[in-house]
Amino acid sequence: MDGKKLEYKGEDALKEIEKLTTTAGDVQYGILKEILKRNAETEYLNKYMNGSIDVSQFKSCVPVITYKNIYPYIQRIANGEDSSLITGQPITEILCSSGTSAGEPKLTPSIAEDLDRRTFLYNLIMPIMNQYIPGLDDGKAMYLYFVKAELSTPCGLPFRTVLTSYYKSKHFKCRTRDPFNDFTSPDQAILCNDSNQSMYCQLLAGLVHRHQVMRLGAVFASALLRATSFLERKWAQLCNDIRTGHLDLSIIDPACRSAMMSILSSPNPDLADEIESICSRPSWKGILCHLWPRAKYIEAVVTGSMAQYIPPLEYYSAGKLPLVCTMYASSECYFGVNLKPICDPAEVAFTLLPNMGYFEFLPLGENGALAMDIDEEEAVPNDRLVDLVNVKFGSYYELVVTTFSGLYRYRIGDVLQVTGFHNQAPQFRFICRRNVVLSVDNDKTNEEDLHRSITTAKKLLEPYNALLVEYTSYADTSSVPGHYVLFWEIQMVDSATSIDAKLLQECCVTVEEELDYVYRQCRSQEKTIGPLEIRVVEPGTFEALMDLFISQGGSINQYKTPRCIKSSTALKLLNSHALASFSSPRDPKWVPLNG
Repeated sequence: MDGKKLEYKGEDALKEIEKLTTTAGDVQYGILKEILKRNAETEYLNKYMNGSIDVSQFKSCVPVITYKNIYPYIQRIANGEDSSLITGQPITEILCSSGTSAGEPKLTPSIAEDLDRRTFLYNLIMPIMNQYIPGLDDGKAMYLYFVKAELSTPCGLPFRTVLTSYYKSKHFKCRTRDPFNDFTSPDQAILCNDSNQSMYCQLLAGLVHRHQVMRLGAVFASALLRATSFLERKWAQLCNDIRTGHLDLSIIDPACRSAMMSILSSPNPDLADEIESICSRPSWKGILCHLWPRAKYIEAVVTGSMAQYIPPLEYYSAGKLPLVCTMYASSECYFGVNLKPICDPAEVAFTLLPNMGYFEFLPLGENGALAMDIDEEEAVPNDRLVDLVNVKFGSYYELVVTTFSGLYRYRIGDVLQVTGFHNQAPQFRFICRRNVVLSVDNDKTNEEDLHRSITTAKKLLEPYNALLVEYTSYADTSSVPGHYVLFWEIQMVDSATSIDAKLLQECCVTVEEELDYVYRQCRSQEKTIGPLEIRVVEPGTFEALMDLFISQGGSINQYKTPRCIKSSTALKLLNSHALASFSSPRDPKWVPLNG
């Protein structure tokens, strides 16, 4: 992408959106032609196209793939082989996605110009927002952003998350030239690898500038709630810093200390008294509005699994601040923007921008129920895919992408529904991740992983003549951090034997030990997920659950126990039959990828 394309501002940005969406079909064709032209000589494409750059041959010969198909190539590059295995440009870093494969984060190749594309999309956000809420440049944004410590591949390529990559890039550092990107958080606090020190400093900076803050946000809703919980514990400490003009001694990161001491330039007892008066109230309903009275909205991802955090966010904002989702992106590719950001979270739709990559769609039928149970291993006929401009209103699809950095007809795993069109470009509602049943933070636990983990844990019951009859689960986010809850119905083969609390606690630990790398990292290192809980329910509970679903129109012939409970009525039934609750007494084992 031409570097000049990064500089779209204001009306120019809006005109560019109109131009791209009006000619979406032509733009997509040009993107695919350019990808093939640049990457035709790669080992991967050559295997299917013998050096051809013909679009029709690409569609007929290059297969639709999942991560397991491309992983061997990425692993070879990570180990030192040339980028030309999959792309004509040098791979500059390997991105670590929050999705998982075989218990470890996915590896996603990235080239230098990928940062240009991400920045292009970021630069569209404020011109869109300014149409709905003008004057946002007359103040600051309190956005809570965090990095994760980066590693290196065996050949020395940086190995990090896509957001860490962006925050450490020149594009992010140069944002200060734009008045819409005046953040309360100093870069040094955002780039601090210690999440607790980073959180403390970013909240402190936000409080110091409380009367200048025009908007609040974090990448995910879960992070914003975690910050609110952190503030509940630390507000007295933060007030003391403001009152005295001295930073708490727990902040030992040199860059953070230096940056924050510039912000705490002098004691400010009046400001400290204001904050103390607000935070010491018996109810924190509307706390975000009270602490940041000029704030116009909250920006965070509240779609998909993050929708479970909408009620607490509305509580903390007293329902006065719109919850805004601005963009749709992943580690593999950035996709599009929300052109109507001030809408109900349930109505969020993203317009896919045709210059971000080449997009195809795997039809999942008109019925949304079909979208929830997709076989990842099923071979997809090449001619089954639909181009961007040919999707149908109301239909469900799985997104498939082809990128400059070496992914070809790659199934992203996102299930989308077409809700409309902006010019030629379709607009999509995010439905779910393929096969994901549980998620609290960055974790994504699918039904297979959950079943495998419980199968291992239930073996602990066998010596006690106890059988796990049935189980289900849900993600409890009523408190921060949220945690997994498993409902177990246990049958004792011999009534003379019994099981004690320690055994069920060990079952909790065993399940956690068997869950994937990202879950264990969130539990053990980042503390963004609480201890897993098993609630033992009385005999006959799952028969009652089946009766409930049948009474609501389910078929007795086709009924199978849902492995994750979404229905509040079903959850109420399960909890009413709970006999006891047990939680993990310790963190699961976690070893860094380079450990």
